[in-house]
Amino acid sequence: MKVEKLAEIIGSDFYTGVPDSQLKALCNYLMNTYGIDPEHHMIAANEGNCAALAAGYHLATGKIPVVYMQNSGEGNIVNPAASLLNDRVYAIPVVFIIGWRGEPGIHDEPQHIYQGEVTVKLLEDMDIAAFIIGKDTTDDEVAEKMEEFRNILASGKAAAFVIRRGALSYDEKTEYQNNHTMLREEIIKHIIAVSGEDPVISTTGRASRELFEARAANHQPHKYDFLTVGSMGHSSSIALGIALHKSRQKIWCIDGDGAVLMHMGSMAVTGAYKPNNLIHIVINNEAHETVGGMPTVADTADLAAVARACGYPYTAKVNSYEELDKELKTAKEGNQLCFIEAACGIGAREDLGRPTTTALDNKVSFMNYLVSAD
Repeated sequence: MKVEKLAEIIGSDFYTGVPDSQLKALCNYLMNTYGIDPEHHMIAANEGNCAALAAGYHLATGKIPVVYMQNSGEGNIVNPAASLLNDRVYAIPVVFIIGWRGEPGIHDEPQHIYQGEVTVKLLEDMDIAAFIIGKDTTDDEVAEKMEEFRNILASGKAAAFVIRRGALSYDEKTEYQNNHTMLREEIIKHIIAVSGEDPVISTTGRASRELFEARAANHQPHKYDFLTVGSMGHSSSIALGIALHKSRQKIWCIDGDGAVLMHMGSMAVTGAYKPNNLIHIVINNEAHETVGGMPTVADTADLAAVARACGYPYTAKVNSYEELDKELKTAKEGNQLCFIEAACGIGAREDLGRPTTTALDNKVSFMNYLVSAD
């Protein structure tokens, strides 16, 4: 189905969401049509944030907004869907467009398997009517379902289109770039050159894949690393939990700007506890690159200043490998909570692989290493 036709059938002029590779056609269409424009299109920090923005739009205009997201984001909308949008509370109508990762019977990464199994059930549990769009779904079928949805929306309830892999198409090209010169994979190589045998927790997406391949290229074991393949935005909290209970070990967290923005409150918690053995590095390419490259708001946010305001005693922002190496060495030799923001360009190798070990194997080897290194 052409994404332009889906947009025409829905008939909304306001979209907010968190990008998803399964919805790349929609994301690119929105960027080419509206760009980032508070009148028509906003990329939010997390899916709950989107639901609240959509509610505000409806309250201000009386119109029906659209919220797009990957199905992994359903957990972030449970609270606003149940206690804000629901027809027994404020009865705020919203159309959700949800990319269905981990659909049963379709091979996908481990973090998507269970989420894929419960995607439609979660919507049913939240009293959100759902319709699945696949490659063979016709425009007329979608239009007919949208007419049914209009009655549901008129009663103050939400409705959702669940998008199977490859169901949406868009012919125009969209390119995303910034002016930064460092590359994420090289930044990661610099980090592990300094961290040595210290434990490393890496964030969701390409960062963990690049870390895995960097270890392999160095003929190093993977036991040093916990690869956070799911739960976007929580790697720094995982690292905090480890740092507080392994106080004699230096703990490194490789994070991303999209992940930090998604659950930024965790930085305040980290700053409050101030573990002197934690080094929090945010590779900021100002983009949701793993799922297509759409921008984050990290181009206008000073993350190092946020960290300082949250109580991190040492913060730095670097724009070159020379500055990065200097700050990594300072953090390694220091005895305080550190935050390093590394400005990064957009781009990854086309032949970038995926971890060849299972998530469970990763957990076991990492836990065993934490014990042996104590």
